[in-house]
Parts: sequence; C-alpha cells; structure tokens
Amino acid sequence: MLPVDSRPLRILHVSDLHLMPGQESKKRWVAELAALEPDLVVNTGDNLSHPKAVPGVLASLGPLLRRPGLFVFGSNDYFGPTPKNPARYLRRSQRRIHGAPLPWRDLRAGFVEHGWQDATHQRLFLEVDGRRIGVVGVDDPHLSLDRYSSVSGPMTADLKLGLTHSPEPRVLDGMAADGVDLVLAGHTHGGQLRLPGYGALVTNCGIDRSRARGASRWGTHTWLHVSAGMGTSPYAPVRFACPPEASLLTLVPRPTGPAAPKATPAQAAGSVR
Repeated sequence: MLPVDSRPLRILHVSDLHLMPGQESKKRWVAELAALEPDLVVNTGDNLSHPKAVPGVLASLGPLLRRPGLFVFGSNDYFGPTPKNPARYLRRSQRRIHGAPLPWRDLRAGFVEHGWQDATHQRLFLEVDGRRIGVVGVDDPHLSLDRYSSVSGPMTADLKLGLTHSPEPRVLDGMAADGVDLVLAGHTHGGQLRLPGYGALVTNCGIDRSRARGASRWGTHTWLHVSAGMGTSPYAPVRFACPPEASLLTLVPRPTGPAAPKATPAQAAGSVR
C-alpha cells in the first residue's frame, strides 16, 4: 500500500453518524476515538439527521478536528431523513425521497475552519507524517451528484486515496483506472441488517452484498474500504448482527519479492465499536 521502507500510516475512517440532538452517549463515544491518535481522519458523510445537529457533530468530532482530516458529504448531510417503507430497500429503485434541506454549509464551514479539507470534486495533495498523499473525491453518487470525469487522471504520490459517500461501481471503476490505492466509502451501514452465514441483505447501492462492509479488492490494484457506519436513520433505528463502527486502518508498505505476503489496508487494525 505504501512505498517500501515507509512507516505504517494510521487512518481513522468515520462515516454515517446520523446525529440527532440529545444523543449524548453517541457523542461521547465519537469523542473518545481521538484516543486512537490517528495520523489522518477521513469522514465519508451522512453526519446529520436533524437541522440542529451541526453543533453536536462538531463537538463530538472536536478532538479529531485537531488532526489532519478529509471529508465528503452524503445525502443525509444535504437532506433530512424521511419515513420510508423498509421494503423499498429490497428492490432496486431510482426514485429518491428527500426530506427537508439540512445546514450542510454550516457543517462544511465548521470542518474547514478547523483545518479539514473538503475533497468534494477535488484533487488535493497533503503531507501527513512525511508522506505525500494524493486525494480525489466526488459528491454523493447516491444523489447522482458525482462527476468523476471532472477530477479524473493519474496522480503522483506516496499514497493515492479516493473518497466517495456511496460506493457506486461507476465511481470505483474510474478511480481504479487512475491507479488509486485505496477508496474509502460509507452509505451501506454494512447492510444494517445481516443474517449469520448470509451477510448483508442489501447494500442500497450498486456493489454486491459481500462488499457491504470492510476491505475488499476492486480490480487488480485498488483496495476498497466500506465503513458500516456509526448510526442509523431515526426512522429505522435498528441494527442486527452489524454493530456501529469506526475503522482504524493501518496502512503498511507494499510487499516485495514473490514470496512476500499480501498486505491489506486494515492489516494490524480493525474496527472500534
């Protein structure tokens, strides 16, 4: 993943907080993640579930906002959740039901004021612990806001990251074709409901159920990490066999030689629950 002889790089991947006012235990849990001391924090969206949730999101992420960070937004940063028939998730539908607009601009201003960089339709470069990291990100594909062609192209960096809220194959294919090392995404909630021996029932996007959470290969070079997320919609506040998570990924140098073991972006790391 990293150049040979590099030190490991620790990335904290957070997603799908779906914060509501009054969720004090959730806010305390998120604040405690700072004790992991990651080198970089990546937030892949859906932070909000209420118009008054911005102060709570900034307070809970406060200690992490003092570290280098990147973010893209999801549909539930732009629009509030709405009651939906759960059966809708069992069939493919292009129809989107939006709630009231949410104050995403206030959230963005808070993130940027603290030093996090907005990767939405951007190509960025930053230095983290002496490593040059190239970043490419898109707006939420779930809302068909992605325009990867506007930011596509190869990058030269020690590590190339891709950011998207919903892991749609059209975006993943473009990033993989450009040689992105690791794509970080959320949105799926890990399926939210999982059956032992079967896994996620649905992904609510174009990827297959086996990729609903965790790390997997996308193509020959690119790794994909999908966060199962930290929350749920207030209208579907149930998770089964799929606890909330924030993932601490330890990236290690690329293997050398034919007998070298395969490295994964989550090697010597896991999920904090």
